[in-house]
Amino acid sequence: MKNHDIVEKNIGLMAVLTIVAISFGTLVEIVPQFYLKETTEPVAGLKPLPALELEGRDIYIREGCHVCHTQMVRPLRAEVERYGHYSVAGESVYEHPFLWGSKRTGPDLARVGQRYSDEWQKAHLYNPRNVVPKSNMPAFPWLFDNVLTGELTGRKMAALRSVGVPYTDADIEGAQEAVKGTAEIDALVAYLQQLGTLVTQKR
Repeated sequence: MKNHDIVEKNIGLMAVLTIVAISFGTLVEIVPQFYLKETTEPVAGLKPLPALELEGRDIYIREGCHVCHTQMVRPLRAEVERYGHYSVAGESVYEHPFLWGSKRTGPDLARVGQRYSDEWQKAHLYNPRNVVPKSNMPAFPWLFDNVLTGELTGRKMAALRSVGVPYTDADIEGAQEAVKGTAEIDALVAYLQQLGTLVTQKR
């Protein structure tokens, strides 16, 4: 009891001990994750996003899709039954930034790849209420008019390579030609159609 009184009456000592406790918990819970094979190695078949899909991902971020849609299926029965196989760390090793999210105004999209046709996705993005009458998602008609130039695509890939994404020189050099003249809607749909397909195929 006396020791408790000493700590409780000394704010400085309490702050130091609190920091020590939190630091120890961080070391025990987080640091080991950096060395586990299942969290640091890509799942089988995972490759860096091609130029078009990389641009689609950036459009996804630019338009705020990640604000309303998570990309992380938790290992809970209700989640797995609705969305598919729970998310695994090896799917996200090339993600910068991660798009796991925390808010679901709309459904999780971690396993949306190939669930709908390209035509459905385009109709949904042009005006969601055309295919989901009660949807509160905004429409994105400008994506059909905006066209990619690819001027920065190679530079994006080079930046990602600097943090460990294994893009090759050929990937970077051919990036602009791979996307130049493509409508933004096609890039976004290409990105959506590959989400979660590697792990889904294993189920």
